[in-house]
Amino acid sequence: MDNLLSIITFIPAVAAAILALFLRGNDAAAQRNAKWLALLATTATFLVSLFLLAGFDPANTEMQFVEEYTWIAGLQYKMGVDGISILFVMLTTFLMPLTIASAWEVEHRVKEYMIAFLMLETLMIGVFTALDLVLFYLFFEAGLIPMFLIIGIWGGKERIYAAFKFFLYTFLGSVLMLVAMIAMYVDAGTTDIPALLDHTFASETLSIAGVHVVGGLQTLLFLAFFASFAVKMPMWPVHTWLPDAHVQAPTAGSVVLAAILLKMGGYGFLRFSLPMFPVGADVLAPLVLWMSAIAIVYTSLVALAQEDMKKLIAYSSVAHMGYVTMGIFAANQQGIDGAIFQMLSHGFISGALFLCVGVIYDRMHTREIDAYGGLVVRMPAYALVFMFFTMANVGLPGTSGFIGEFLTLMGIFKVNTWVAAVATSGVILSAAYALWLYRRVVFGDLIKEALKTITDMTTRERAIFAPLIAATLILGVYPSLVTDIIGPSVSTLVSDYHAALPAVEGTQLASH
Repeated sequence: MDNLLSIITFIPAVAAAILALFLRGNDAAAQRNAKWLALLATTATFLVSLFLLAGFDPANTEMQFVEEYTWIAGLQYKMGVDGISILFVMLTTFLMPLTIASAWEVEHRVKEYMIAFLMLETLMIGVFTALDLVLFYLFFEAGLIPMFLIIGIWGGKERIYAAFKFFLYTFLGSVLMLVAMIAMYVDAGTTDIPALLDHTFASETLSIAGVHVVGGLQTLLFLAFFASFAVKMPMWPVHTWLPDAHVQAPTAGSVVLAAILLKMGGYGFLRFSLPMFPVGADVLAPLVLWMSAIAIVYTSLVALAQEDMKKLIAYSSVAHMGYVTMGIFAANQQGIDGAIFQMLSHGFISGALFLCVGVIYDRMHTREIDAYGGLVVRMPAYALVFMFFTMANVGLPGTSGFIGEFLTLMGIFKVNTWVAAVATSGVILSAAYALWLYRRVVFGDLIKEALKTITDMTTRERAIFAPLIAATLILGVYPSLVTDIIGPSVSTLVSDYHAALPAVEGTQLASH
């Protein structure tokens, strides 16, 4: 089907326009119509994206479903997917209907709330499908706006502070990326991403103000892109915006933030940093690996000290993203396979954990861990679902969480055993904070008066969790559903990356 990617990308935006232009009033009927239109649009987007998956050929490592039109001032509107990006598109379209369904209890400015999420879906899909630097940057940056509004309007008491912190951190990082993109255009004469993948940027050592830059232009470009993607992931030590954003965001906002928006950083490393600046990536890989290892241990320890459930899960996300960056910069098949798998798995598991918090927050209006205890007595179905995703977050074999961590640790062990040893301790720490949270919330005696009338999950809530449980289990026992699709594209990425290194002389390449 022609223009399939554009159709998938812009269905939510069209629905947002219909809501904005034609839905009037703020009564119960108008609110219900806004919710149903958003749910239908996101579901339709997912159903259409299944055609994309069905028509995709994993053996072909070139871009597929390519659309290309001249846009403005000679710039190209160019979209396409390969084995690395298609599953991120599927993750986005799969999670968005569940996110909209989880927001059914929202009663404040419902139409605007749904418009923000619909526009956010269009922009997120655009990031994963754009094949032009300018188009990618527009989608990447524009995604800040609806998320900023979601946190700032529908968030908690400190929502304004959290929204501006989120915006400023991610925007300032991206300014450097824009400068790097301009430099790439000047050097290569094009903004076409496939053409840039074939272009070799200079890697001779530069001397700037007496400082020798090993890897030259490639290292400088790598650092500029790294500034943006590291904040987006987020990596330690530029992670501090994430816990604040999560705590203040509404439940649906936290789900999208953790499950999809964070993945843009990892996707950026795979699409730009490794294939376009291999020498720069190789020079700085040891630094990135140790930053990732520190992130895993440090944020896991910080998670142990949290009293707010959302904050604990937010720090857990930073730790799990540490495995992702570690796997990517191991620059081997197992490492990158594991990193992509971990990102997809984390999308299901962390999204579900934030939904678990949302279920009891809707009933009790507090996220303090000490406010709970003994929920298993009144909420057995909830206790079971929460336990399943807690175990998946820890990396229990049989769940998708195990596969991602295992593959990334295999990949990093081939590169640096010390980093692997430090990172492995994170598996133990994740069990500590996750089980500690579960024990305090679910087990124990039901002694708090406020909890004695709490009700178990509704049919709607169970229906939201069912697809997430299925996805986590299926990928846990049958991971080749993912690895068969990403494998050939990752293999090409790894071979091209290493082929670019020996040809360059005068660089102090890190040993791989």
